[in-house]
Amino acid sequence: TRSLTITSVDQSMFEKAQGEKVTLPCTFELSEEDEGPLDIEWVLIPADNQKREQIIIMYAVDRIYNHYYAAMTGRMQFTNLDPKSGDGSLDILNLKAADTGTYQCKVKKAPGVQSKKIQLTVLVKPARTKCSIEGSQEIGKDVTLKCVSQEGSPLLSYDWRRISGTHELPATSVLNKNTGELLLKNASREYSGTYNCVASNRVGTDECSVELNVTPPVNTAGIITGAIIGTLLGLTVLCSLIFCCCKKHREKKYEKEVHHDIREDVPPPKSRSSTARSYIGSNRSSLGSMSPSNMEGYTKTPYSQVPSEDFERAPPPNPAFAPSKVAAPNLSRMGAVPVMIPAQSKDGSIV
Repeated sequence: TRSLTITSVDQSMFEKAQGEKVTLPCTFELSEEDEGPLDIEWVLIPADNQKREQIIIMYAVDRIYNHYYAAMTGRMQFTNLDPKSGDGSLDILNLKAADTGTYQCKVKKAPGVQSKKIQLTVLVKPARTKCSIEGSQEIGKDVTLKCVSQEGSPLLSYDWRRISGTHELPATSVLNKNTGELLLKNASREYSGTYNCVASNRVGTDECSVELNVTPPVNTAGIITGAIIGTLLGLTVLCSLIFCCCKKHREKKYEKEVHHDIREDVPPPKSRSSTARSYIGSNRSSLGSMSPSNMEGYTKTPYSQVPSEDFERAPPPNPAFAPSKVAAPNLSRMGAVPVMIPAQSKDGSIV
């Protein structure tokens, strides 16, 4: 008994680049003995055998169901809008790296059942390739040119070429195509120029460029000496500024202390009244100790005169009123009132 047969058996493995489109073939022929309804299913077989198959799209009872696999929603469709015509091939648009896997086409029409597996590998083209220089670009030094792609499926291969001058790599260069490193030993001025790196895999290429400029060695001793001298000068200026600021601050502080400091060893100034009382008391005391012959000179000084604060200073001695050599008792200290003793002048009158 003849049953349905899947006729697309030519290719079972596909390699495509990310972002491209792929058509997974699944054509079939029906038999007259197949009388049941036609069902076409596409399933994704996971790499882990412990997981179940995931239905992607299905055709059953003249309807298409494509909402089973959210990761491919809007990116998959049957190649033929009428799969029952014998073409159940599947189109996957805008491929992603996650689409890599094993796909199986199942065709059922009782009593016939057939299936076919297809391996799909989605490769990522090299992208965001960057070139750089490692090492000193001085004559006689070893210089390494590096090339790395940020994106890209393995196996990636790197190739360097010179796009200026002789267009040939220096004779001392060593290239590692797997790592993308180009070693230039004992660099000379002739090595200067523009170098280009091409990163490639089975689905695409990407490239970048770098400019190499080999120069004579730098006089590092002079640079170091100049740096040291400049540092010392800078420190000297900084120390001078700090010293001046500190000195000025100390001077201001000293002036402030001199103006606002109250000395405890200096007595407060006497009032005018106390000065006057002290002056009058001292005069009375002096009168009590004076002889009658000296009373005439003291009567000339009025007691109503109030001395000023200048009397706090000791008055200069008055030669006209020399005190008696024999001092009389100080009656003011003894609580007695001084008595005016009359004296007789030369003409016989009483003074």
